[in-house]
Amino acid sequence: MKLLVAIVISSLLVTIGCGARGKDRVEAAAKTAAEPPVVRVAAAQVKQLGRTVSVTGSLLPDETVSVSSEVAGRLAEVHYDFGQTVKKGEVIAELDKREFDLQYERGKAALAQALARIGLDPKQEEVTPESTPAMRQANAQLEDARFKYESAVKLVKTGDIAQERFVEIEKGLHAREAAYEATRDDLRTQLANVQALRAELSLAGKRLNDATVRAPFDGQVAARLVSPGQYMKDNTPIVTLVKSWPLRLRVEIPESAAGEVRTGTTLTFTTDAAPGAEFQARVTQLNPTLDSRSRSLAAEARLTDRAPVLRPGMFVTVRLALARDAAAVMVPREALYQIAGLTKVFAIRDGKAVESRIAPGQEADGWAEVPADRIRPGDQVAVSKVAMLVDGMAVRVER
Repeated sequence: MKLLVAIVISSLLVTIGCGARGKDRVEAAAKTAAEPPVVRVAAAQVKQLGRTVSVTGSLLPDETVSVSSEVAGRLAEVHYDFGQTVKKGEVIAELDKREFDLQYERGKAALAQALARIGLDPKQEEVTPESTPAMRQANAQLEDARFKYESAVKLVKTGDIAQERFVEIEKGLHAREAAYEATRDDLRTQLANVQALRAELSLAGKRLNDATVRAPFDGQVAARLVSPGQYMKDNTPIVTLVKSWPLRLRVEIPESAAGEVRTGTTLTFTTDAAPGAEFQARVTQLNPTLDSRSRSLAAEARLTDRAPVLRPGMFVTVRLALARDAAAVMVPREALYQIAGLTKVFAIRDGKAVESRIAPGQEADGWAEVPADRIRPGDQVAVSKVAMLVDGMAVRVER
């Protein structure tokens, strides 16, 4: 019995001792938690900052064209494929030319036949004759009839021929004159026919030449749209040709910055394809009016330096300078705390963290712009442990 009482008393003493030590730990932890965190601070400063606005734009090729054939026919061969480089004047594709050759030869034969009718050789197709064999024959007959008429005029006066014979000779002269005029009209008709045949031959030659499709400028094939053996109607696209230099930058300038952009203005832009790199383009064209819906001004610029990393179709960010040397309140970049789409700055005032939710402005050289009505020049802002601060929390400034 005495042994049992001793054991119970010992257990109670151990429990009381453990409880005392646990209480000490809790009190020590509470004391530690109550101590305000130590933070580093920096003073907000007024700096001269160039005002800029960022807008998005796109890089476009200098020229884009769907190369097609002006004539219909069966495609015989395509000499270039996707991604290949083409020089101006090089043959991109050829149609089957047999039908065009036959049409051209038929035109040459018809022209030669028409020239032969007026007494010309095919080599003399540019010569305009004054007469034809038929005209010369009609002229000879006219001269003979005129001679007979002049003789008859004398003979009818002396009574050597009857009046009826004179009338017959006179009618013969009029007939020869009409025949000669008919040959002159026929010559004019045949010359007009020769001219028409020349035009048809030129058209046949053009169609034959159009069966060979050539590149209109230096560029690269962005797409091949047909295959050999395919029958194509006229103006069917064969390839899409792109001239990728000089690149064009197309950008929409907001109304607030429209007055700062003029022809010749240099634009600075960046792209995700080249992180950290900046490129420049010079404005060459401006839309005379703003878009009535977006209230923006369309501008087009040409790149000043060639950069292999830049390609047509890229999305870019353009930075426009609105004003230079504008005063701005700025804090170190480390003072900004961003979470869930919010940006916070904690000013240390009277030993407490004062939270300000801001819309961040421009950044330069490790400093960030803050609203002057929230953070004043000279204010001490926390630049360490900002993630653990809350509004009104007591803090200690690191010395």
